[in-house]
Amino acid sequence: MSTNVAIDGGQSALRLRVLPTGETGTGPGYIHGADAADHMLEAIREAAADAGLVGEVGVVALGLTGYPAAAGAAEVFAARVQELLQANEVRLTQDMVTAHAGALPDGYGVVVAAGTGLVCLAVDRDGSWHKLDGHGYLFGDAGSAFAIGRAGLAAVQKARDGRGPGTKLAETTLDPVTFYRSPTLVDDVARFAPDVLRCAAEGDVVANGILTGAARDIAETIDAAVNKLIGTDPVPVACVGGLFAGAGEQLLDPVCAQLTARARLTEAAGSALDGAERLATSDVGPYTALTVIQRNQ
Repeated sequence: MSTNVAIDGGQSALRLRVLPTGETGTGPGYIHGADAADHMLEAIREAAADAGLVGEVGVVALGLTGYPAAAGAAEVFAARVQELLQANEVRLTQDMVTAHAGALPDGYGVVVAAGTGLVCLAVDRDGSWHKLDGHGYLFGDAGSAFAIGRAGLAAVQKARDGRGPGTKLAETTLDPVTFYRSPTLVDDVARFAPDVLRCAAEGDVVANGILTGAARDIAETIDAAVNKLIGTDPVPVACVGGLFAGAGEQLLDPVCAQLTARARLTEAAGSALDGAERLATSDVGPYTALTVIQRNQ
């Protein structure tokens, strides 16, 4: 039986699943910078070793944060993955595609994937698609763990300076300024999001304001995505990713309260890694429009 591989590469971690055994391995998450592609390949190598992957691979499907967008870069990266894993075929796409494929197997609807970053994908009944946000930590990812963590750390500094209101967030022993020197700055900042959620749950006014703002941003993105789709019928909307998994109703409830009537929250059928498995083991269906790259040996 042919061995296939599914890969979900996020900013916090990269996960690899060997098919059909289901053995999994993990590697480091995406690191911004000129050497991003090299870091991703090393993460794939580590995850493959962690999963005990040996021998040739039939199909490897990857959904990656930091998808190589420059002209020709995706093909070059796919070829390097092919060589690394000795794969007959490589299907390379953005992480939003695998998130959508895992969450909404029927293909139609909106998926918001929120972890360290945030991206939204709307797929219409005719297979046309619309990407919203996913613009990165400097210019987008509104409502993401990074955005929440950054707002929380900014509130810490304001409270300590006396420029802002007191907050439980300032009880942290972290010195946010030291993050400037970290090669994993984005992930470091995002890891403060759980502290913001905890303080909000404990009644901290500042933390609750940050949570409310994040929910508003996410709802705005969802409504914009729903409005991209033809018609007036309700649209299934799935919220996936580590941020939603960790926050649960604390975040989903205020998001839902701000959505327009056409958006219908739906439980996700599976994860982004499940979506990568789908792309590795079956026809890619409506996602062919998303420049899934196939390379045959």
